[in-house]
Amino acid sequence: MTVTSRLIALAAVAGLTAAGLASTGTASAAERPSKGCTSSVPFTAGQNGYDTYRIPATVTTRTGALLAFAEGRRNGAGDTGNIDVVLRRSGDGGCTWGPLSVVAAGQGDTRGNPAPVVDPSTGKVVLLTSYNDGAVTEAQIMRGEVTPEQSRRVFVQTSRDDGRRFSAPRDITDSVKLPSWRWYATGPGHAVALTRGRHAGRLVVPANHSAAPPAGSTDTGQETKYYGAHALYSDDGGVTWRLGFIDASYDGVDNSNESIAAELPDGRLYFSSRDQHGTSTGNRLDSYSSDGALTLDRPYTVQPALNDVPVVQCSVLQLRGPGASLLFSGPSVPTARRSMAIWRSTDAGRTFTKALTLSTQPAAYSDLVQLGGDKLGILYETGVEGPYERIEFRRVSFPSPAPSRN
Repeated sequence: MTVTSRLIALAAVAGLTAAGLASTGTASAAERPSKGCTSSVPFTAGQNGYDTYRIPATVTTRTGALLAFAEGRRNGAGDTGNIDVVLRRSGDGGCTWGPLSVVAAGQGDTRGNPAPVVDPSTGKVVLLTSYNDGAVTEAQIMRGEVTPEQSRRVFVQTSRDDGRRFSAPRDITDSVKLPSWRWYATGPGHAVALTRGRHAGRLVVPANHSAAPPAGSTDTGQETKYYGAHALYSDDGGVTWRLGFIDASYDGVDNSNESIAAELPDGRLYFSSRDQHGTSTGNRLDSYSSDGALTLDRPYTVQPALNDVPVVQCSVLQLRGPGASLLFSGPSVPTARRSMAIWRSTDAGRTFTKALTLSTQPAAYSDLVQLGGDKLGILYETGVEGPYERIEFRRVSFPSPAPSRN
């Protein structure tokens, strides 16, 4: 099938420019870089024994290798079943990709929600993922109809060779999941290694959970008000893990769900979360932490500058360099998963301005990564008829903001 992606640059608004137009080609040719290396497709539905690829996450290693993670769903596009966490590596900034490898094999069960981060002190890649029995659904887990062994569990793996090989998944559930919680999901998307202040070196993984209803309630626990965001962190390079802040409002107003974070230039953490059908107006929530994710500076509240974003996972990335911007990626149609866009904030996330629309095609989950030079990468779900036909990698150029004039 011929696939054409259209870039719509709004550079005058915020200074982001597309690196070039995406190439047009067949699905088999899509893994090759387009002219000028503006885009590539590391994951295409139906290839390598997987029905669908979903849930992208990406990081660059200390030596510059680019890692693209995803869920490889064997039996269908659904969120449960026989699902592996898979990986492809690139040594040229996302232009070409090495062979697909399985990082965490489901073996009939569900492994997913990849949240990778690079430990700044050692350079090792630390990957957190989530697990459940492949025969149970999120709804059953939220209603408390499963055993602890079938329910959501949390695992960590590491790679000391730039993602070529990973250790076996190690269960850390008892350290990071409260007994009253039912659902649990890491990320998805890249996690954060802190570089400033007294918590420098800390690895922070945004996550979400659902809680059991209080005693005497007639609720089942499947109600969206029982979702809440939280963070887990490690101060020893991913060996041991602890819970950080917990959003436990459960009031149905702001239902924080899939979350991602960025370290701001002043050392604070900016958290952005999907609002899972809360009663407040808006689909994106945000907050800050000044103590390395131990607590939130304020409760999650709606970010009105992102009201064009539907209910979906999104990504944030603080660019490096003096005066660098905070970026946000996600679909830009409030009622549909389509038109992947990038927003820019020059005030640490207080406001955002749409800077670039990558395509008007269907689009869903995404993850942002800074490449070398002036290049930004975005790994995102997209397609022609629907958003889950492929996971595409797009390279984007971004100039530094113009200095303010007195």
